[in-house]
Amino acid sequence: MLTGRSVVLRPATAADVPRLAAIRATPEVRRWWRGGDDLAPAVRADLADETTTVYAIEHDGRVAGAIQWYAEEDPDYRHASLDVFLDPETHGRGLGPDAIRTVIRHLIDAHGHHRFTIDPAAGNSQAIRSYAKVGFRPVGVLRRYERGEDGRWHDGLLMDLLADELVG
Repeated sequence: MLTGRSVVLRPATAADVPRLAAIRATPEVRRWWRGGDDLAPAVRADLADETTTVYAIEHDGRVAGAIQWYAEEDPDYRHASLDVFLDPETHGRGLGPDAIRTVIRHLIDAHGHHRFTIDPAAGNSQAIRSYAKVGFRPVGVLRRYERGEDGRWHDGLLMDLLADELVG
């Protein structure tokens, strides 16, 4: 378990699937996360992926979202990449930046990572502002990066952070 200022991160389990799927099904989250009509299989697939570590984000004793990371282990390109989503009812409370800081500190201290990436949709200004609060900087636009539920290709924004740039 990892403890932040306002959040607790614990390994997500199968018991979290219904709650995490419900959060991902909210229009505010679903807009940015793919997964089809039934999101429970997508959440289960995330949990089953042996290359990804998924934490449930708890706030006030309730699951408020998830944060996950995976590592590029090639020693010449080593870094960790993050993804995060939160229940829209918790937006604006600083839980996202707190969860990100908490997992990054863990990745620095326990895994020796020095560089982190995150790749929000270029139009997801709320997420981009949240990531910038902890020190992520834009690297560049990934043109036609991912297909949205509308079937069209959408741009992504590659952002990165070096360990000594972590804010907060």
